[in-house]
Amino acid sequence: MSVDEAGTAHGNDGADEPGWEVDPDDESGAAVVASVGRQLKAWREAAGMRAGEFGAAIGYGEDLVYKVEGGRRIPRPEFLDKADKALGAGGKLAMFKKEMAEVRYPKKVRDLARMEARAVEISVFSCHGVHGLLQTEEHARVLLEARQPAYSQDEVERGVSARIGRRSVFEREPAPTLSFVQEEASLRRPIGGRAALRNQLQRLLDVGRLRNVSLQVMPLSCETHPGIGSDIEVLKFGDGSAVGRSGGAFNGRPVSDPKQLRILELRYGMIRAQALTPRESLAFIEQVLGET
Repeated sequence: MSVDEAGTAHGNDGADEPGWEVDPDDESGAAVVASVGRQLKAWREAAGMRAGEFGAAIGYGEDLVYKVEGGRRIPRPEFLDKADKALGAGGKLAMFKKEMAEVRYPKKVRDLARMEARAVEISVFSCHGVHGLLQTEEHARVLLEARQPAYSQDEVERGVSARIGRRSVFEREPAPTLSFVQEEASLRRPIGGRAALRNQLQRLLDVGRLRNVSLQVMPLSCETHPGIGSDIEVLKFGDGSAVGRSGGAFNGRPVSDPKQLRILELRYGMIRAQALTPRESLAFIEQVLGET
């Protein structure tokens, strides 16, 4: 029995599960969910099935069916797969799984993920914590739960899903060139406890050993460098365009002007030069892991 079917058997069909609510402030995302809901309803009615009958056929409650069809609930991938099969849609409903997965992300994260998915080169300096692309699920969850004012559990789950979803950048073919510089302090703060820190350090080692990834550590022994106090991120695309952002430049807004990008690239280049080499950095992370 699946998790969803088990939930139905116990009077909980997943309708209240965090992370699948529609964000009312995300107009574009809500419109996509509403469109898919209308298509589900049209297929159900064309099949001559009532909402309760349809829900029973796919292992979900009638209330959840109405919420999905009304655009008030993001359908899970399993929901779409079962609906497609039950209604004989031939893949026309299951094909929306990718769009529904993306809609779970906050809009600004969706935009960032789309840019990362297009980039052929990504360069990142993270001065305060482990960069989102490098975080474990546990690390991301603890950070989001610590936010103030406190996020709702639904917002936490959507945020975790977004960060984990962005990892697909490591699986792309052809692989982009990825460069990360992390401050040593971010490797030592036990976010979520010692066991969680060990998992996070192992994640850094796994990523740092990928052939298309350069991972460097900025040691605390480096007294000063151009990135103190502000992150830097530069994304370059196949058509020669680029976009960059830094909290310490241009009021933190994204920039694409070549002159402004050169400033960010100059700072990033100096940061890399002052950091440990990739080989030294992996050895350093292994040392910290052994001490943790």
